[in-house]
Amino acid sequence: MRKAERAALVMQRLEQHYPETPVPLDHSDPFTLLVAVLLSAQCTDKKVNEVTPALFAAGPNSAAMADLTEASIFSHIRQLGLARTKAANVKRLAELLIERHAGQVPKSFTALEALPGVGHKTASVVMAQAFGVPAFPVDTHIHRLAQRWGLSNGENVARTETDLKRLFPREAWNKLHLQIIFYGREFCTARGCNGMVCPLCKELFPNRRKPLLANKA
Repeated sequence: MRKAERAALVMQRLEQHYPETPVPLDHSDPFTLLVAVLLSAQCTDKKVNEVTPALFAAGPNSAAMADLTEASIFSHIRQLGLARTKAANVKRLAELLIERHAGQVPKSFTALEALPGVGHKTASVVMAQAFGVPAFPVDTHIHRLAQRWGLSNGENVARTETDLKRLFPREAWNKLHLQIIFYGREFCTARGCNGMVCPLCKELFPNRRKPLLANKA
């Protein structure tokens, strides 16, 4: 099976499994989505969703969040990994949104990536899910599965993103990246599949006889 054929099969199967793709992080607008994605680094979405209701009640927008002390923000998110760094980034991010963007989340990759704690993946999620701009955020789930499915060699996250954008139609990117995440969590987990266990891995590579060791993101 050629790479393009594998990509087409992946799209077909994922659409069958996940015709609806709600954003896993609870949010109400671009600002709360941006903060939630920032907080999700090295942390589960479930854990982030447990702490953000109280945080967003205290700081529902950039102005209110900027008025909070770093200690106050930390008290809300202390259960998360890297909580002190994240608290500092959230406060400074809120301040910079006011200083540079009239309190609004900018609709620009460059402007988003200039904010503290916001890398390319976080910016891609916000552009895709808040503003509908085609993007293909690549996290560890997607990086790993792209290798297992023979869609990328796993050289690095940037290469994986480039490979996936070439393989899949632009209009499918925003939904597809969520579908891959959902599938990875349910069927093709880090410990639950080594490229020979889940339904898609077996269908794509029925003759694979050795576990595939994916390169880390």
